[in-house]
Amino acid sequence: MKVLLKEDVENLGSVGDEVDVKDGYARNFLIPRGKALLSTPKNVKAYTHQKMVVQKKLKKMQAGAQEIADKIAALTCTVKKKVGDQGKLFGSVTSQELAEFLRSEGVEIDRRRIQLSEPIKKLGEFSVPVKLHPEVTAQIKVVVESEDPEPEVSEPVEAAETAEAEAATEAPEEGEATEETGDADES
Repeated sequence: MKVLLKEDVENLGSVGDEVDVKDGYARNFLIPRGKALLSTPKNVKAYTHQKMVVQKKLKKMQAGAQEIADKIAALTCTVKKKVGDQGKLFGSVTSQELAEFLRSEGVEIDRRRIQLSEPIKKLGEFSVPVKLHPEVTAQIKVVVESEDPEPEVSEPVEAAETAEAEAATEAPEEGEATEETGDADES
């Protein structure tokens, strides 16, 4: 008996295949469980039509996803965070923050589509993939900057040590007169 498979069947075939199976297997297993249809000209024509309709929908979805991907690729997300001494962030940039940024720019994306392998925890520029469709992945540019302006750095340690050394060389030596005490060596 020839049947048209509606879904993948292990060791038999994949969706859309027309296969020849034993009558009992088709009548007692494949057809009652909705895994196959009898292969009649009417069923083959209906299945082919349904397959074409599904393919058109998939192409439209892919074109829509590509349009959104182009919008996302044009955007640059700048995030300002508090930063510690060595450029590490207090907290991190997460997919939720990126989804909110995209939403504010008019692009509705579920945060689970943003494929951030791990939260961003340092300053810099990053490229984060956004999976919009099985065949379409966009890249969003994320720039992480310090929230505070650059703090004014007081004298570096080396400069302070140099200043102390200069002050020590200017101090009077023991045998010289000082104005404060008025003592002088009268030898």
